[in-house]
Amino acid sequence: MKLARLLRDPYFTNRHRRILHVLRVALALVIAYAITEPFDIPHRGWALVSTVMVMGNLPHIGGVLDKGRQRLLGTLLGALWGLMLIILPLPWPGLLPLGTLAGIAVATWTTFAKRYGYGGLMFTISLLLVVGGGTPELDVALWRSLNVLLGTLIGIGVTVLVLPHKATDLLRFAMADNLDHMARLYHAHTSASAPVDLDTRSLLKACSKLLVKQRGLVDAIHREHRLTRGEQDDLISLQRRMFSTIELLLETHWNTRAGHERIDAMQGLRDQQHTLARGIGTLAFQVRTGRPIEVVLTPFDLQRHADLANDAYGSDGRRLFSPSGYLWLNRELARLTGELIERLGSLERLPSRRLRKGAKRHGLLSPRDTTDSQHKDSPDERRQA
Repeated sequence: MKLARLLRDPYFTNRHRRILHVLRVALALVIAYAITEPFDIPHRGWALVSTVMVMGNLPHIGGVLDKGRQRLLGTLLGALWGLMLIILPLPWPGLLPLGTLAGIAVATWTTFAKRYGYGGLMFTISLLLVVGGGTPELDVALWRSLNVLLGTLIGIGVTVLVLPHKATDLLRFAMADNLDHMARLYHAHTSASAPVDLDTRSLLKACSKLLVKQRGLVDAIHREHRLTRGEQDDLISLQRRMFSTIELLLETHWNTRAGHERIDAMQGLRDQQHTLARGIGTLAFQVRTGRPIEVVLTPFDLQRHADLANDAYGSDGRRLFSPSGYLWLNRELARLTGELIERLGSLERLPSRRLRKGAKRHGLLSPRDTTDSQHKDSPDERRQA
């Protein structure tokens, strides 16, 4: 029982997703071989090839469903087009290659630079498999098509049923890690007495990678029917703007020594910054543990610092604009964080009971936290979690 619970734990499956994906691919190949070999199915090698191509390097359900759907559709249409060319009595032998080229041209034109490009590729491959090398045989075409469809279905079935890993969970963890990195960056910046160091640069690089990772999950998550593409675009856009603001803060803070001293003289600013950093960290924790978003940010009041910012002059008598810009960037970061909190709080499908139960087992949440949050679940979440 404990082993079964562990294998369903989203934290476990996310931490060990590489080895679990290897096991799923191996199991799918064993199943495909066990089905095709005893019955001596002709051209059964294509079933194994199709299984691997569907699962590929996609360890999550949404990615395989999206890729498998395109493969099934492309395979069916390509096979039907090829069978039609073989079965129809063509008056001239040259019409077969011309019809093949026409089908490939239409599929390539239709899917060019679109997310269905893989489906267009499978249409082309299936069509060429069916038509063969110029001397097509109907039975060969049918067996090849059957093997491609069989391998595709096996790949989808194993991914969905065996130790499934959801793209939505991967988004939650990537978003939480990104927010946690940004909170650390911002807190280190407000506490540092030196310019950007190597550790800060590594955090900046990690944030960039996590944003790219989230962007690559959009179609897969949409296929899992948890978040729409528009909702994901909003979340990624807000994180990207927060990240860009923090990058600007790192540079603005060290623009001039006189500006830095003026910023240090602003009473209460550091406390406001540390409070905002803790708020971003709390948001990361709630996303990672699947809790409803309940972060409350203290308004970032800059009015009391206005005099120090507006009356800042350098040693040469020229007005310094860096303190004002620095204050504006802090307020902008607080505004973007509040907007992200509001956006996350409006997504009823983002909180997860599975994550909360897993967080409780891993000591991230107390039993009381888990019980309290369960009472706030929406009926839709309780039905699908």
